[in-house]
Amino acid sequence: MRKDPYALWLYLMKLGASAGCHQRPDRSFFFHGWQFPVCARCTGVLAGQLIGFPLAVKKNISALTAVLCCETTMLDWSLQYSGVKKSTNKRRLVTGLLGGFGLAVIYVNIIRFVIKKIKRGENVRNGDKNGT
Repeated sequence: MRKDPYALWLYLMKLGASAGCHQRPDRSFFFHGWQFPVCARCTGVLAGQLIGFPLAVKKNISALTAVLCCETTMLDWSLQYSGVKKSTNKRRLVTGLLGGFGLAVIYVNIIRFVIKKIKRGENVRNGDKNGT
C-alpha cells in the first residue's frame, strides 16, 4: 500500500517544526513543488552533522576548527539579522553545513573527553595513582 504523499509531507513538516525550524517558504528549498521540511540553514546543519559525526570519529579534528566552522554560521546569521548583508539560501546552506559539521566535531570531542575522564577514574580506583 502506497502512502499518501501529502500526509507524508505534512508529517515531515510537523517534524521540522518540532525541531525548531521556522520553515519560512522564502528561506526553504523546494523539490517538485514540495517545500523541504526545514529551511536552507537547517538543511545545511543537518547535512553537516551527518558528514561531521563519522569524520570526527575517524579523524581527530581540533576544537578550534569546529568553533570556526560554527562561527561562520553565526556570522552569516548576525549579518542578515542586523541588515548589513542579505543572505541567500545557498549561503545559508553552506554556512549551515559548516555549523553542523562544527557542532558534530564538538559533540564527538566532548564525548571523547568524558570517556577519557571515566577511564582515568576507573584506573585510579583500581590502584593506578596516575590514572594512566
